Amino acid sequence: MIPARLSWLFALIVLSGQAGLAQVIASGSHTVTVQVPQITTLQVMTLTLALNVSAVNAQAGIDEMTVTDRSSQLVWGINSSGKKITASTSITNPLFKLKLAALNPTKGTPAPEITLSTTPSDLLLNVGRSAGSCILSYTGVALASQGVGTDSHVVTFTVLNQ
Repeated sequence: MIPARLSWLFALIVLSGQAGLAQVIASGSHTVTVQVPQITTLQVMTLTLALNVSAVNAQAGIDEMTVTDRSSQLVWGINSSGKKITASTSITNPLFKLKLAALNPTKGTPAPEITLSTTPSDLLLNVGRSAGSCILSYTGVALASQGVGTDSHVVTFTVLNQ
């Protein structure tokens, strides 16, 4: 027979050994999926812009008069590759030319200056998988021989596959 003191000591050793072991009573698991679809965002930072050709833009003896504005900015975020940004105007037969160039893009490659038409023209190339911005340089071109008038363009920027 085990003396009473030893049985308490034995019980203490057995219980303290079990207390150190974590007992799994039940467990469960599940699958968590993070899915990212194609995301394309585009924003023009200036909503309204006025190009006013005036006597300041005219030179005696020269038919062409121009005015340039670089106060607008285009920003984008694209998470898929092989993309470009195009630009077009809403006016089918404008009285005056409106030219556009992308200056100092933080991502992508600017295309040469374009004359806007209803057919989309490349403005920026290689802008896929990027968040970037550029300055929009608009140039209005009027000929003195064209007389007076107003063109109100709605310029549309579109992200397309390259």
